[in-house]
Amino acid sequence: MSAQAFGDADTLFMERALALAERGMYTAAPNPRVGCVIVDRGTVVAEGWHERPGEAHAEIAALRAAESRGRDVRGATLYVTLEPCNHVGLTPPCTEALVAAGIGRVVAAMPDPNALAAGGAGRLRAAGIRVDIGLCEREARELNCGFISRVTRGRPFVRMKVAASLDGRTATGDGRSQWITSEAARDDGHAWRARASAILTGIGTVQADNPQLTARAVATPRQPLRVIVDRHAQTPREAKVLQGGALIVTADARNDAWPHDVEHVALPDAQRRVDLHALMQMLARRGINELHVEAGARLNAALLEAGVVDELLAYVAPSILGDPAYGLAQFHAARGLEERVLLAFESIDRIGADLRIRARVLSGAAA
Repeated sequence: MSAQAFGDADTLFMERALALAERGMYTAAPNPRVGCVIVDRGTVVAEGWHERPGEAHAEIAALRAAESRGRDVRGATLYVTLEPCNHVGLTPPCTEALVAAGIGRVVAAMPDPNALAAGGAGRLRAAGIRVDIGLCEREARELNCGFISRVTRGRPFVRMKVAASLDGRTATGDGRSQWITSEAARDDGHAWRARASAILTGIGTVQADNPQLTARAVATPRQPLRVIVDRHAQTPREAKVLQGGALIVTADARNDAWPHDVEHVALPDAQRRVDLHALMQMLARRGINELHVEAGARLNAALLEAGVVDELLAYVAPSILGDPAYGLAQFHAARGLEERVLLAFESIDRIGADLRIRARVLSGAAA
């Protein structure tokens, strides 16, 4: 159904469903973030959202809310940010519950990209329920960019965060980077950490900054998995990033000095470096939807060269560091304009004294 066929009221109710879906921002993964609103004759009857795996999907939560209030939903319109599922997973199919409840119309923001769960619209239409899909689809896809990436591409959505001076420098000549940007920008960065399923860094950052890589400025019920790319297994046992467990990916054998709660995986490529494509596939198999990268110039460049970065999240401070400070990506060889990484700006916002730039990667930097 085209966007022009939806009315203003449809848009209003779907925007509410999207706001509800955001309540699962830090808890829904590896499932999608989904919100739902049930409307009868222009009045909201009930609402729901998917909170965490194994618990009710948004549609079921809304149906239960209506039932608890003694509200009849027969003939009502259900607005949901994702096509209702049509398969048995940890919970029964939502389609059957909607048919049994007598819902008259379903408006979904986007079709389900997961082949295992798709087909909900067809099942509902076969039962005589009107189904319209495509309202606020861009916003719904943005909310679940990681889930979509994992189920369609077999790898997470990769967001690379950098903090830089106005001249694009991420560290001084002696490697110091704390702190280029303001506290407000760092707090905002923690919110982006929290929405990710995992945070990736490299051994260089561990050795230079000894970061914790936890989400500390937002209230989140779980911490993302911390992943360290460490080719030669050099991460010190006492590194802060290992406190509470982490995953270290190497091209060599495990370091016997690491604590027992540190997981190790060796993924060497033909050059005995960490195979970044294999790493992304492994993380997807572990249910990682969004991967947040906070690394140094060398690993940033390697990820860009591998073509696995989807978005750049850049905090730009009102300062100039000059040479010989480090840039955000250190490629192995000089590059011409034809080899540049092309971006598309998504948004530019003021965060404290700094600017936050979100840009999608249009082309990788493959050599």
